[in-house]
Amino acid sequence: MSKLYGVLAEFDSPEELVEAVRAVRARGFTRLEACTPFPVHGLDEALGLARSPLGWIALAAAAVGVAAALLLQWWTGAVDYPLVVGGKPFFALWPSVPVTFELAVLLASFAVVIGMLALNGLPRLYHPLFEDDNFRRVTDDRFVLAVEAADPLFHANETPALLVRLGALEVRLLEEKA
Repeated sequence: MSKLYGVLAEFDSPEELVEAVRAVRARGFTRLEACTPFPVHGLDEALGLARSPLGWIALAAAAVGVAAALLLQWWTGAVDYPLVVGGKPFFALWPSVPVTFELAVLLASFAVVIGMLALNGLPRLYHPLFEDDNFRRVTDDRFVLAVEAADPLFHANETPALLVRLGALEVRLLEEKA
């Protein structure tokens, strides 16, 4: 038994896809996905996607790296094992900079990779779009817009007709395997 996932519409160019997304969003649709073979300028805004919080995640992880590196170097040099070498202070900021920088970069890079995977919902081993035979062309020369059946404005007859009027080359109903 299968249920309807939504409508899949193929477009010939990125400009046609962006215009179709804008038109569909202007009609009030919110559950949309667009797949392209390369990044398309303006598609994020057309889909109504917010800016990624990944930069803030990286900044927070880098701040934790700076704090951890400075704390560790201060603790080991001034508290846990104070050692007087040539009259130098137990802790000085300038000799700590390289280790601090490296730990900040390390933690920020780990946080960005893990955050990107989590925010994108990866790894995703299955998606209903993978069931479509022509979906492979997305990696080559096709631009696909999927309108999910979960959208409140979705109608199995009217939504495909709307996408055809917007210039879709091919429109198909997409079934989700149960």
